[in-house]
Amino acid sequence: MKKSKLLFLVFLFPFIVTAQDYYFPPLLGNEWETISPTEAGFCTDDLDSLSTFLEENNTKAFIILKDGKIAFEEYYNGFGQDSVWYWASAAKTLTGYLVGVAQEEGLLDLDDKTSDYLGTGWTSGSSEKEDLITIRHQLSMATGLDDGVPDPNCLDASCLQYLSDAGDRWSYHNAAYRLLQDVVENTSGQTFQNYTLQKMMLKTGLTGIWSNYVFYSKPRSMARFGSLILNQGNWNGTTVLADQNFQTEMISTSQNLNQSYGYLWWLNGKGSYMLPQSQIIFNTNLIPNAPDEMYATLGKNDQKLYLIPSRKIAIVRMGEASGNSIFALSSFDNELWGILKNIICNETSATKDISDEQVKVFPNPTSNELFFEKKEGDEMDEIRIFNTLGQLVKSEKINSNQINISELLKGTYFIQFLDKKRNPIAMKKFFKL
Repeated sequence: MKKSKLLFLVFLFPFIVTAQDYYFPPLLGNEWETISPTEAGFCTDDLDSLSTFLEENNTKAFIILKDGKIAFEEYYNGFGQDSVWYWASAAKTLTGYLVGVAQEEGLLDLDDKTSDYLGTGWTSGSSEKEDLITIRHQLSMATGLDDGVPDPNCLDASCLQYLSDAGDRWSYHNAAYRLLQDVVENTSGQTFQNYTLQKMMLKTGLTGIWSNYVFYSKPRSMARFGSLILNQGNWNGTTVLADQNFQTEMISTSQNLNQSYGYLWWLNGKGSYMLPQSQIIFNTNLIPNAPDEMYATLGKNDQKLYLIPSRKIAIVRMGEASGNSIFALSSFDNELWGILKNIICNETSATKDISDEQVKVFPNPTSNELFFEKKEGDEMDEIRIFNTLGQLVKSEKINSNQINISELLKGTYFIQFLDKKRNPIAMKKFFKL
């Protein structure tokens, strides 16, 4: 049925984990360091509930990494560590990441017309409308092609029908996404399988195979991909992708239609989201029980990879569908996180204020100056600002009640206040305009 249950050590701020603190398993073999329950300091009351929930909801594999080490790993229903399963749409982010690699190599540019790589007439729309579609639109699901055709996976031009101008409509369209692999093949002169092998697998130890645009692998390979993303494209000193701008854009809102969608990644904490095959906007976070900073790659029948960057946590779920939903996002996500938030306890991550009342920052959002006020008696001495990748982008001693942030790029940041002993006083999220 299952089993190897290992718990993970809670990451306590004030310091973001750096690459040298992160564990990377060897490229070959099954060796992988674990963290024991004694080391964990973890909230264990709901562990049995988690195991029961996973098994009752058709899970095959479930892994939690903390700082790269296996903190929890269980298998169910005859599935094992060396069993292979499909990622479904969770592999979209794997494709998207390799598009970023291709751009870094100079093989393409995200703002290039898709027709530059697939030729004219790859859709059934007019050449004028077809030329509006760029690789960036494919990554952000904003091509304007009709997702309501009988076969949304059909790559024939007759199936790729104009519905709206590129950028004017968000729709979860598999065929438009799949053609990203054809773009990379045509510009690299390699099969997508070989491109994946050369640019990612040999550098990270990830193994698997593409079949009809779907990726199949062992569960730990998905965990390896999570570690690569958490470490901004670096695997134990080997660079897979150095382009930090792409990696930041990848997990930021990619268009103004679905706030919870980046470059094929689903984003939590955005306040609204859209679902595949729907134009309805739901005015709530994607997964309310999960941390705001969490982002995820989600696949049909509940294939999941959740990442919490400030805590350096990666969570993998593979299995059959938990219920009746056919979408990448289902009620399973929020129910699962209802349990996980009690297990991942003592939460002091960059998306949850350490002390909500001790420090106030304003205006928020802001463009140039960020002001703050604190309760009497607090001895704030230093500020640190982190981006959503957990990277330190600014630090300075506190000499007044304001901080100049004009040099920061637009986006979401977390400001941490430290005392004279470098102990954290508070953590606040703010938005740079």
